[in-house]
Amino acid sequence: PADGAREHLAIVIGAPKPGAPVLTRVHSECFTGDLLGSLRCDCGDQLKGAIAEIAAAGGGILLYLAQEGRSIGLANKLRAYALQQEGLDTVDADCTLGFGADERRYDAAVEMLRHLRIERIQLLTNNPEKVRALQAAGINVVDRLPLYGTLNRHNLPYVQAKVDRAGHWLADMLSGDVRRK
Repeated sequence: PADGAREHLAIVIGAPKPGAPVLTRVHSECFTGDLLGSLRCDCGDQLKGAIAEIAAAGGGILLYLAQEGRSIGLANKLRAYALQQEGLDTVDADCTLGFGADERRYDAAVEMLRHLRIERIQLLTNNPEKVRALQAAGINVVDRLPLYGTLNRHNLPYVQAKVDRAGHWLADMLSGDVRRK
């Protein structure tokens, strides 16, 4: 970015088919899940799963957005973890710290897609807000494909809050209709 802010990444995997909707994952960085393999979230599993699905499809785009902890930053995310240990869910913990339920924005994803001349996508997501934000900005989301991490006793409250508080399409995961560990 021209303002010197953190950089977002657009990673082209394989060879997306010209003229077809591009299989796309818009992924917000998660240091603890993506790099450390934290069991408290499903982020790392979703990232690996998206890369595997894009590769299996022959190509697509991974947009890796620099907005750690729903865009509250790593230090505040760790503070939110402490509040979660005291019984708050992820949304209430973030709000207790003075943030909204989800501070993420998708303007950078839209700009990267436009720069790559991609107007039609198949979006790998469980988040209705991503679909809404991309569509509102003029990106044609022709299909929304689910993307599951592994459910375990450590991330169950996190996933439950995503369903109950943010409306994520993960109820089938919680009901046991998809893989569990």
